[in-house]
Amino acid sequence: MSDSHNSTSPTFLLTGIPGLEWAHVWISIPVFCLYLTALSGNTLILFVVFTEPSLHEPMYYFLSMLSTTDIGLCISTLITVLGIFWLNAREISFNACLSQMFFIHLFTFMESSTLLAMAFDRFVAISNPLRYVTILTHARIAQIGVAVIIRGTVILTPLVLLLKRLSFCRNHVLRHSYCFHPDVMKLSCSDTRINSAFGLTAIISTAGVDSIFISLSYILIIHSVLSIASPEERKKAFNTCISHITAVAIFYIPLISLSFVHRFGKHAPPYVPTLIANIYLLIPPVMNPIIYSVKTKPIQKAMLKLVCSKGTHI
Repeated sequence: MSDSHNSTSPTFLLTGIPGLEWAHVWISIPVFCLYLTALSGNTLILFVVFTEPSLHEPMYYFLSMLSTTDIGLCISTLITVLGIFWLNAREISFNACLSQMFFIHLFTFMESSTLLAMAFDRFVAISNPLRYVTILTHARIAQIGVAVIIRGTVILTPLVLLLKRLSFCRNHVLRHSYCFHPDVMKLSCSDTRINSAFGLTAIISTAGVDSIFISLSYILIIHSVLSIASPEERKKAFNTCISHITAVAIFYIPLISLSFVHRFGKHAPPYVPTLIANIYLLIPPVMNPIIYSVKTKPIQKAMLKLVCSKGTHI
């Protein structure tokens, strides 16, 4: 059988938005603006955190980790998404597809881990404020950052290697404008039960476990806040958590929706998984800098200070 019909290293075809191919150029305008917003917003957060001494605190270091993962997630998909919309460049080699898939899932798992670390940060800050800086030292934050990277890499490496053993003899058209593990796996004509089981285990052991511990953290946070006598202090403590709760919601809701569509949405219209997939990848990186800029006064002040200092030099 020819290589094009039965291959372990096929060339895949990525998909834009089914049924709206004629409008890809127009659709690319808001998509490009979203990418630009995400990259510039997260880069600004990183710049402000590292240049403003008053932001050299655990909460803002974790925020810069979140911004780094959002930038990585955007860069991982930028070329293929805009390549389809602008140039109709749909072809992607098997190895390039695996590389893109690895980094998309790596940054997704890292974002989940970072959100868990941020929940722990809020718990320590509210329940044990006097020991906050001594518990979350610079060295410990660095260790958490390294652990986040190692955890994602260790879980994903076997996932990618298991795909290498598969043969692909069916249609090579993927359902998204980037490579996504369930999408690639479904095109195989080999037995994918091990891949499917390992993929489910990976998502449960990362996003699933993280979401449970985030929920547990907030149960403990609520318990600590309710024990505060002053209503003003209680309100202030809750306000420090609003940005993080919003970030958790805009990350986990699209992720869970996309997982359900891939596993149970066989009869859904073709544009549904594409729409959810683009929301899943673009909305968190776009919204996180906006949320933290609007709801976090020290970030606001640092940005205003940056803008004013630039203005005085013009």
